[in-house]
Amino acid sequence: MTFKISLPEDRLEQQLPDKKPLLSFAEARTEAERCLYCADAPCIKACPTEIDVPTFIKKIASGNLRGAARTILEQNVLGYSCARVCPVEVLCQGSCVYEAWHKKPIAIGRLQRYATEHAGQGMFVPKALAPALVKRVACVGAGPASLAFAALLTLEGHKAIVLEKRALPGGLNTTGIAPYKLHAEDALHEVEEVTRLGVEIRTGVEVGRDVTAKSLLDEYDAVFLGLGLGEDTRLGIPGETGPGVVGATAWIEQMKLTKANGNAQLGRVLVVGGGNTGIDVAREAALLGADDVAMVYRRGAGDMSGYAHEMDGARKEGVRLVSNAVPVAFVRDGSGKLTALRVARGDNGKPVAGTEYELPCDLAALAIGQSKLRALAGQFPGVAVDARGCVVADVKTGATGNPKVLAGGDCANGGKEVVNAVAEGRDAARALLARWSTRSA
Repeated sequence: MTFKISLPEDRLEQQLPDKKPLLSFAEARTEAERCLYCADAPCIKACPTEIDVPTFIKKIASGNLRGAARTILEQNVLGYSCARVCPVEVLCQGSCVYEAWHKKPIAIGRLQRYATEHAGQGMFVPKALAPALVKRVACVGAGPASLAFAALLTLEGHKAIVLEKRALPGGLNTTGIAPYKLHAEDALHEVEEVTRLGVEIRTGVEVGRDVTAKSLLDEYDAVFLGLGLGEDTRLGIPGETGPGVVGATAWIEQMKLTKANGNAQLGRVLVVGGGNTGIDVAREAALLGADDVAMVYRRGAGDMSGYAHEMDGARKEGVRLVSNAVPVAFVRDGSGKLTALRVARGDNGKPVAGTEYELPCDLAALAIGQSKLRALAGQFPGVAVDARGCVVADVKTGATGNPKVLAGGDCANGGKEVVNAVAEGRDAARALLARWSTRSA
């Protein structure tokens, strides 16, 4: 491990309260005892990592918290963060049989958090292989997909080295998750748990600058690409360059990782986009005391890709939605200060001529997607990218066009949930282990 936790103590994210605080013993026990232990549990099928939800909940009910945590972590090594960041409302919890009866579903996410926070250390011990059988793998990127891939291979006795170009590992769990779900130090704590298994993380190492793709392929038995996504996408409209216009993920990262310098003075905030990242930024700005927060979306509310339950939460916190509004230009005063976003009425997402109006703002956050890392992926021979710029990889095995290269997570799926990245990294590791086992048989 070559990274050190050096987060400033005074960060804006610390001003945001935990929306789903840790349950007390009595609350967890009472909630766990509501579980019906369904024989054909739909919650398991709804979880991308197939956690045996009824079993871990029943272990909580019986007081076996370590056993509950083991049940979770055997399937999802990042079960702690997933308990806090997963959209359980549309996954496991949303599939609870109580929902069909119009009753309150089991609080699966909160119970999973309760179990994993009480897990303790030393739960898993890596296998001891003969030196001749130990394989070496390199993982590019230290996000959830790579961490899951590296952890499983390490537990099976192999050597995993994770290379991260940033100063801190963890991917979006560290830099981009809404603080009311997960703080950066909690994400880093989970990364440290992974390193205790024996996974080595080297930060400040960038492929193409510090190491080459060829050297990785020559030195290691396999390479896993868990690259994530690139920088925030820009609109490409007049006035965009200059102070006051920021990328959504860049803004979140600054809020989570840098010193606050007092309370935020956000003024009037516009968030451009209708996805979950945009909703997160809007909610964060509102909770930090912005004078006014509005989301600007080029289509209707029903077309938004963000989860309905997240948008409901945003509205309760004072976020407005300006729908069918297509950005056409940013307006600045004589000094270059941002004063407004000029929009036109949208017709199926396209601006209608002669319908322009201005939305006053002091800060505009662009949440319209992130660029793909085509150039980096392209450094590995045989690895292809599709029309979207995503690495072409088998979703269940991580296989690419190069037999030594596997891929998973956002760089391959285009940007899904943390739990999807974990599942893809884990499944790629399982497939690789099966391949090595077949060869040695």
